[in-house]
Amino acid sequence: MRTPPAIRNVGAMITAEGLSKRYGDKAAVDDVSFTVRPGTVTGFLGPNGAGKSTTMRMIVGLDRPSAGRVTVNGQEYRRLRAPLTEVGVLLDAKAVHTGRTARNHLRALAATHGLPSKRVDEVIEIAGIGSVARKRAGKFSLGMGQRLGIAAALLGDPHTLILDEPVNGLDPEGVRWVRQFVRHVASEGRTVLLSSHLMSEMAQTADHVIVLGRGRVLADAPLPELVRAWTTARVHVRTPRAAELAALLTSGGAGSGIEVVAPSADTLDIAGIESWRIGDLAAERQIPLHELTPTSGSLEDAYLALTGEAVEYRTRAVPEAGAPLQEVPA
Repeated sequence: MRTPPAIRNVGAMITAEGLSKRYGDKAAVDDVSFTVRPGTVTGFLGPNGAGKSTTMRMIVGLDRPSAGRVTVNGQEYRRLRAPLTEVGVLLDAKAVHTGRTARNHLRALAATHGLPSKRVDEVIEIAGIGSVARKRAGKFSLGMGQRLGIAAALLGDPHTLILDEPVNGLDPEGVRWVRQFVRHVASEGRTVLLSSHLMSEMAQTADHVIVLGRGRVLADAPLPELVRAWTTARVHVRTPRAAELAALLTSGGAGSGIEVVAPSADTLDIAGIESWRIGDLAAERQIPLHELTPTSGSLEDAYLALTGEAVEYRTRAVPEAGAPLQEVPA
């Protein structure tokens, strides 16, 4: 697989203003406002039922908002004259005529916009599906279907990409390619909105993060800023005199607000004090340190802290090893 050539149109934004969607008495999306800017990968996160997919469907005109509006480059999607050249979308990799080959599926899409067959060949190469291009899409694995969906999203060489769980079903090589690909196209000035439940992957991919919970925006910030705001930095210490160091730090002489957890007899996880101060205090008491490692919080930690009260379902604690998990309403 390879990256696409530089694009022609850059600078589009996705803008949601007071966006809401109701299904009867349930608010799937509730007064959501945000801006997805060009040149960055914006991660779109939230628990199941948070409203992410509904919001994405409203962006591309598949669902009509109950209130508010959402535009791409200042226009509603339904008013775009050639939408494939403006917005590339992957919402459901299974939305393919199962009897068509991958190549014919892409040719049919290209024909709606007068795109040349050469472009079909290009996106087949980009997505790495050349070996199966003449096979029927109904026989594709989940991962290969995702690659076909990505190829379709790229067909019009759009300046905006909206990808819902694009790495679902991909092998490690495919996951890495999607990460590198979206970062590449963002570096060209495209706008990328990317959803995923893989926090470790999103942490390596996104520049900015929007988090939804129960249909509302819980956070909208650069990824490093969000992690700092919703996690606690700690210092991992290993020493044969862990109990003595813990007592020194919690006695009040080192300052207030210090928290110490002892995962084992010779290790401590410490919050509320810098690593260099721990080192100095240990040196003063001649306490040997075998490890002194500052650790920062992760996107997963921040996400769980943000969405802890905004999940539709949560797992019940298992009282005994091997007992089945049960899902109950949050």
